[in-house]
Amino acid sequence: MQTINLSNEATKTRRITVIDALRGFALLGVILMHMLQRFGIFSGVRPDESLFPMLDEAIQWLSQNVIMGRFINIFACLFGLSFFIQMDSAAKKGIDFRKRFLWRMAILFVIGVIGNCFFTADILSIYAVFGIIMVFLFPLKNWILILIASLLLLGAPRALMTGYDRIVKTEQVSETSQPARRPAMSNTAKPSFINSAKENLTFKLQGKLNYQFGMYGRGYITLALFILGLVIGRLRFFEDVQTKQKRNIILFFGFALSSAVISLILNLIPQEPLNFRMLMTPGFDISFALLAVTALNDIQIVIFSGALALGFIVLYQIKSIGKYLNVLTPYGRMGLTNYEMQGILGAFIFSAWGFGAIFGTWGTTEVFALGLVVYAIQIIISHYWLKKFRYGPLEWLWRSGTYLKWQPLRKA
Repeated sequence: MQTINLSNEATKTRRITVIDALRGFALLGVILMHMLQRFGIFSGVRPDESLFPMLDEAIQWLSQNVIMGRFINIFACLFGLSFFIQMDSAAKKGIDFRKRFLWRMAILFVIGVIGNCFFTADILSIYAVFGIIMVFLFPLKNWILILIASLLLLGAPRALMTGYDRIVKTEQVSETSQPARRPAMSNTAKPSFINSAKENLTFKLQGKLNYQFGMYGRGYITLALFILGLVIGRLRFFEDVQTKQKRNIILFFGFALSSAVISLILNLIPQEPLNFRMLMTPGFDISFALLAVTALNDIQIVIFSGALALGFIVLYQIKSIGKYLNVLTPYGRMGLTNYEMQGILGAFIFSAWGFGAIFGTWGTTEVFALGLVVYAIQIIISHYWLKKFRYGPLEWLWRSGTYLKWQPLRKA
């Protein structure tokens, strides 16, 4: 009996470790992609002539086909899983956690708005809104949740908006057919954090909302992943992930093969319908072909993300490899702090009011390597921080705010 209890405790600990390590892995792709995009910041300078043209090309291919949209999908799915874990844990104690979670999302929204002052693509405020929606979706049965997630992945909101635009044709279409012009703030005001924050919370916020909830509809994919994370939690996937290694391998190959097949189909389609930028153009008449191809592309990316996550889990379960991947666990436990620090550092590195004059001239390979360096430093800091403290700084503030009481921070 004693051995069984120890085994169960080990499995539980391992499960939590796997989730944290996977979150840390997801944030690796997030910082690398944001570095390559220079955190969406134009500092007024251009990159110098490439020092590593071949390496630049390889990294660009890697970013387009492996990183972009894939790692952030894992991060989003784990948010839905964490939501289930909190709700389920409270339910087992006889506690209704819904009101507390809504308040928790309000705090996250504020954190996201502050983060948005530094980095316009900060997604925490969007996550907070979706977190509120998840509270109302929580009572639904799994088959209904899967149906909702499937409709979102198939582009149902996009199709509805397209149909509505075709039915309602007014003079407003011609008036808004021209893309909004960016105010020349950099020409009228001295570069500063205040001016940058104003721009992030006004003009750039409009572009962000259009990207998330317009025809491109990135936000709908995120909500679908939240829902799938909830379903994965209900299926207790991670509770027996350590004992069902064969299942994990089969799922990995299944996801990888499915992603490859869909990718092959997309490559056979003429390139014209694949111009996804058309979705961001106000007033553009979206064709059915573009809607179908966009939905297929979204599904392929989500399946690819699943293959990445399962591949990581399979490798993590191999002792000789897992002991090295386990270094990501502290990073994942401090996921909120590390994500926000990525955005703040990105602002300082690339903004005109920061060090944009220096790092803005760096090429693809250089900023990619810089992302790896920042990530490695964050791993080291996370490792030593959690040796002395129970939570990351933002995690502690978030938890204290959730319960309206200062939580113990330093370990005994």
